[in-house]
Amino acid sequence: MKLRHPPANTPPGFSLSAPGPFVCGLTPSPIAQENRPFMANITYIQPDGAQQTVAGEPGMTVMETAKKHLIDGIEAECGGACACATCHVYVDEAWRAAVGPPSEMEEDMLDFAFDVRPNSRLSCQIKITEALDGLIVRVPEKQF
Repeated sequence: MKLRHPPANTPPGFSLSAPGPFVCGLTPSPIAQENRPFMANITYIQPDGAQQTVAGEPGMTVMETAKKHLIDGIEAECGGACACATCHVYVDEAWRAAVGPPSEMEEDMLDFAFDVRPNSRLSCQIKITEALDGLIVRVPEKQF
């Protein structure tokens, strides 16, 4: 039997007729999709090549996003205070300009990291913005 009208108990803003991998065939309306906050996709690559792409909220740091999503190798012992180097990452070359250079304080802390490279950054110092959607960082092998 095909419904001509959705049942009376259909939640507002949802459609029963739209196809897709949604529970019970429900899909958010375009209005609901527009009101969702922007999330930036950040890809973390492990030393063995394993990748994990997660959504980060603008205003959070790359380190906070890694901790929230349990990314291996990002310890962040100082909690993001730029007082250790346990959230060290290598920023993919294509993203270096968008991320920007480290501050002087960050450079001082990077002196305590292993295998520092020109693209080394402390992930606690990289704020997520819409411009960083698609950012790729690599976790150093020495952090395991």
